[in-house]
Amino acid sequence: METIDLATMAELLAPDAKWGAPEQEVPTCRDAREILSWYEMARENGVRADVTEVVVIGTHIMVGLKVLANKERNPKSKNVARWQVLSTEGGRITEIRGYETRGDASTFAQSGVSRWRS
Repeated sequence: METIDLATMAELLAPDAKWGAPEQEVPTCRDAREILSWYEMARENGVRADVTEVVVIGTHIMVGLKVLANKERNPKSKNVARWQVLSTEGGRITEIRGYETRGDASTFAQSGVSRWRS
């Protein structure tokens, strides 16, 4: 997150891309602008993550992350593993869903990512 290039990310996102948790009926972010704002806010709040793996499954990209603890904000915080599934269409990211386990992310990517309701 520290070195995320938001301009490049903007080029990769479809204008109507969605981002959120898999159980949400309405995603947290409902367009590319909201997604970019979320990443910018997270970076400004000290959120950092390292990419640990990238796996392409059809038209989906599963990204493993190690979200780094921010000891300055919370001395008891710990690093956590998280996964995101990026769905692509026409060379752009149309959907990003976050998972707490690799198994859930992989299952979702393999089954074909459903679209959130508009």
